[in-house]
Amino acid sequence: MLPSSGPLLKVEGLKRYFGVQHASSGENAIRAVEDVSFSIRPGETLGLVGESGCGKTTTGRMIVGLDTPTSGHILFRGQDLAGLTPKLWRAKRRELQIIFQNPQSALDPRMPVRRQIREPLDLHKIGTLPEREEIVSQLMEAVSLPLSLGERFPHQISGGQAQRVVIARALTLKPNLVVCDEPVSALDVSVQAKIISLLESLQAKLGVSYLFISHDLRVVKMLCHRVAVMYLGQIVEEGLTDELYERPLHPYTKALLSAIPDIARASQRAAPRRIVLQGDPPSPADPPAGCHFHTRCPFARERCRHERPALRPVRHDGAHMARCHYAEEIETTL
Repeated sequence: MLPSSGPLLKVEGLKRYFGVQHASSGENAIRAVEDVSFSIRPGETLGLVGESGCGKTTTGRMIVGLDTPTSGHILFRGQDLAGLTPKLWRAKRRELQIIFQNPQSALDPRMPVRRQIREPLDLHKIGTLPEREEIVSQLMEAVSLPLSLGERFPHQISGGQAQRVVIARALTLKPNLVVCDEPVSALDVSVQAKIISLLESLQAKLGVSYLFISHDLRVVKMLCHRVAVMYLGQIVEEGLTDELYERPLHPYTKALLSAIPDIARASQRAAPRRIVLQGDPPSPADPPAGCHFHTRCPFARERCRHERPALRPVRHDGAHMARCHYAEEIETTL
């Protein structure tokens, strides 16, 4: 069930341009993220999906302060995180954490597992040493890690166990929001299911919110309350998970879903045929005029080539939005 309270996180007009010359204006710059807006409520999971290079990871890194926005606002509990000083970010990191894609590269190879989980408590000087050790033991049990693994080093444990260590470390300070950046993509399918189940159970117990970044639409469907689809630095569709999977409104979303046979068969409204996109995504350093997707869209018209569409509510309740001039028509024709 979707949480009903107000937003914990609200992102407004977020941009991130890379490039030396006139990066603030976008001239001669790589537009990794361009005008991204969304919100996440307490206890909610928002899935952020799209092809590699679309800006998902950059968005997540800006939210936790690992990258600096070119412009826009990141409102966390009403406070704008964009432009915080390192000193203020240090305090804020108790409330926002990130789980990286590759657990082995996220862990210190010279430090045993137990100490790595305890490290955030040491850095923030929380409790006495015995109290910290007790918290670590509780966390290891919460993520189903045997206490006997505590003295092992990262190379001595499996990939699934390493990811559980990373999750435990991210939850050590009891954050309100965790950015999960492809947290299961490097794991076997059987291990993926266990990690997804673990994230769900921890959310139910702790009320933590997730921004779940992934390219795997099957995993996103299992875990997320809502989904935002990104293409070339922009969100092109956003809605409740079941509704978006059953009734996609943007041709890019339809193409992504049609590539997953089991999802297509599970829904009568889903695309009955495979939609094959032509060509590669354009360069973020030189995005097309008009709609960014028109160069690959099977439904593109002359208007799409010149007029950039806004992300707008398509249905009356306003909960389902699409960045497409012809979303209402495409819903029934593609």
